[in-house]
Amino acid sequence: MFCFQCEQTAACKACTGKAGVCGKTSDNANLQDELTGALVALAIAKPARNAALDRKIIEGLFTTLTNVNFSNDDVNKKTEAIRAEIKGSTAAYDMNNLWNAPDDIRSLKSLVLFGIRGMAAYAYHSLVLGYADEEVNGFFYKALSAIGDSILGQDELLPLVIETGKVNCRCLELLDEANTETYGSPAPTEVTQTIEAGPFIVVSGHDLLDLQLLLGQTEGEGVNIYTHGEMLPAHAYPELKKYSHLKGNFGTAWQNQQKEFERVPAAFLFTTNCLMPPKKSYIDRVFTTAVVGYPGLVHIGEDKDFTPVIKKALELGGYSKPHTILGINGGDKVTTGFGHKAVLSIADKVIGAVKSGAINHFFLVGGCDGAKARRNYFNDFVKQTPADSVILTLACGKYRFNDLDLGDIGGVPRILDMGQCNDSYSAIKVALALSEAFNCGVNDLPLTLILSWYEQKAVSILLTLLHLGIKNIRLGPTLPAFVSPNILNFLVENFGVTPTTTASGDIKKILG
Repeated sequence: MFCFQCEQTAACKACTGKAGVCGKTSDNANLQDELTGALVALAIAKPARNAALDRKIIEGLFTTLTNVNFSNDDVNKKTEAIRAEIKGSTAAYDMNNLWNAPDDIRSLKSLVLFGIRGMAAYAYHSLVLGYADEEVNGFFYKALSAIGDSILGQDELLPLVIETGKVNCRCLELLDEANTETYGSPAPTEVTQTIEAGPFIVVSGHDLLDLQLLLGQTEGEGVNIYTHGEMLPAHAYPELKKYSHLKGNFGTAWQNQQKEFERVPAAFLFTTNCLMPPKKSYIDRVFTTAVVGYPGLVHIGEDKDFTPVIKKALELGGYSKPHTILGINGGDKVTTGFGHKAVLSIADKVIGAVKSGAINHFFLVGGCDGAKARRNYFNDFVKQTPADSVILTLACGKYRFNDLDLGDIGGVPRILDMGQCNDSYSAIKVALALSEAFNCGVNDLPLTLILSWYEQKAVSILLTLLHLGIKNIRLGPTLPAFVSPNILNFLVENFGVTPTTTASGDIKKILG
């Protein structure tokens, strides 16, 4: 196998053995390469597009994200479905052409490929809610075709990398529209981490529609629903919080699931990425749906009949008395729901605090979490931020510090959780609104971005920030293995992208 698409790739170079750090086998990695090669070949063939084909492209790319699908059968089926769309069903692009390309070409094409894999996840979540965009869907074909073009050089690929960020910005905007028009605008909501007695189901991932469907099917059944990981922000949506049996949040970030799921008398449903190979001690109670797959797990198909999940929860019975899983810093409650509408509704208060000097700096500390010890940097960073600063956060990286009580500044909480990585548009919207309010560019604001990355959605968001011209981003805990020294130098010289160092050292440099 060869895979270097995630932050935890072996030795910060590539996973090349019998299994990847994520648990993906070499067979599965090779099959995912075949699926990607089929997608590239399809794009090169310039097929007559339609909504069904667009969806196959999106689902195919989403399937290859880290920690999504470990099932060889599932990946094979998607590959055959793509090949059936190409004249001459054996047509394919050999991904070794990419992995063995000159370093800088491989680096740029990898940025595009991993960027559209992340964008495909966002497009999928919009699509299932009935929202699609021609610019977004059409770009998947353009980008895949470019990956298979052996003639393109750096002069053509560099603009394509930035264009990937531009189109992803539209994709994030579309997803914001889909979520807020379907479920209402998020509002600040305190969420308990205490599990009540009785049967319950834990829902992980990002897909709000799957959560809504499960809530509908469990209503009146005596089964409570708890979110996990990136599903936490669901509690802030008016149309979801109406369900009285959506009770709270279970556990912390995705990478702790193998420890936190042990001996838990509940059913677990994975709706998108963040699945780790289940341990034998709880594999009988884990279910998948949508593009998620793992050998031996019960998969809920397109009919979205969650009866097997509900039956398992009733069979297990839940806890006999309330049970609390504390956050990483010992907190038993967290607050979410500070989307762009919620933050901008108090814009006058925020702007006034900045002008008076009560707020001197904003830090956006967000992104993916992971298991490496070096990720303690993000805990330490937030703990060491001065009392006159505000921390905006989103995605699962917030679990490092979202249970901290840092107080408020004139009624503005010092930690504002803006939601999932899917909600990155909120952070962009707030930054642009602040720059307009202060009549300056985003780079002139007292705002610093501290980003943790793990998988491909983080890549697509980084490219969007580069498209918007946002500079001096600190990225960690390590830099992507697929970025060559020359391309890294380009990002440093043109955008000021900087690796994280130490929390105290970086804060001193930022605040000057």
